[in-house]
Amino acid sequence: MGIRVANVSKRFGSFHAVDDVSVDVDSGSLVALLGPSGSGKSTLLRLIAGLEQADTGRIWITGEEATDRTVQDRQVGFVFQHFALFKHRTVRQNVAFGLELRRWKKEAIKRRVDELLDLVQLKGYGSRFPSQLSGGQRQRVALARALAVQPRVLLLDEPFSALDAKVRKELRAWLRNLHDEMHVTTVIVTHDQEEAMEVADRIVVMNEGRIEQIGTPAEIYDHPATPFVMGFVGAVNVLPGGTLPRPTSAPEHGTALDTPLFIRPHDVEILSEGQSDTVPAQLRRLSHLGRDVQAELVLADGQVITAQIPRERMNLAAFQVGDQLHVRSREARTFVPDYSI
Repeated sequence: MGIRVANVSKRFGSFHAVDDVSVDVDSGSLVALLGPSGSGKSTLLRLIAGLEQADTGRIWITGEEATDRTVQDRQVGFVFQHFALFKHRTVRQNVAFGLELRRWKKEAIKRRVDELLDLVQLKGYGSRFPSQLSGGQRQRVALARALAVQPRVLLLDEPFSALDAKVRKELRAWLRNLHDEMHVTTVIVTHDQEEAMEVADRIVVMNEGRIEQIGTPAEIYDHPATPFVMGFVGAVNVLPGGTLPRPTSAPEHGTALDTPLFIRPHDVEILSEGQSDTVPAQLRRLSHLGRDVQAELVLADGQVITAQIPRERMNLAAFQVGDQLHVRSREARTFVPDYSI
């Protein structure tokens, strides 16, 4: 086992940041802690690192209990959101910093730094200063510095959130490839659903200090355990029960008419003519999203529903804002309240 967290809680005054959380991270895997701001994901990461001390519960790293160990004794690599590089040290000096503290010999440090700069695709950049690098390059230096001391686990706290969208996407692919090459047990904190889905083997969805669901990206998206998970991971329409007929092919997840109906935009179908399983709707807006077209429609009762359709499946010339159309859902889901709580 790479990391085990058992019944861990952490309060800051009256605020319960982490509330009785238990999770296992398999050795060599990459797990994402996903949730909105204030969900407890960064606090949980800091508890694993030893940067915060748990009020209750226990933590193991690579099979050894680390609950009361210092940050140094836990032997973790930690990468912060804002790089935290030494401005007056070169790239090479930044990467070598932890090795110098551990009194490695100069030749060993040189070999290790050369190896890491090659690994993070920064060979030839060793003499530059952080101010001479792009944001993506600085974050790769931060990762190299964290990996230099050969940590038992690697912890990343929203490492790409300060970068622009194109660079974030490039670095996500790079990080996944780097992980597949090194197989270091890795936990990444993110509030970006796409980032978690793209890089992680498993996702831990957190909300208000608790875990809502743990699963693979496919399990989290296709089989959400709670309304929060379905609403947070991927776009969704939430309509009052009975607004649309339930598709006969859709799996039953509850039948109460007064429970909300959850429908993914890609499961909404638009038709020009009404049928027995459709309801009327007026087209309010069309948005072009690259390969897809997003249509915003208003139902007869004033409810708004969004459909997302591949461009090749939609004749854009046939639709105009204000058109009276008809919609139906290919799949819908409800969550029956748990009255036992």
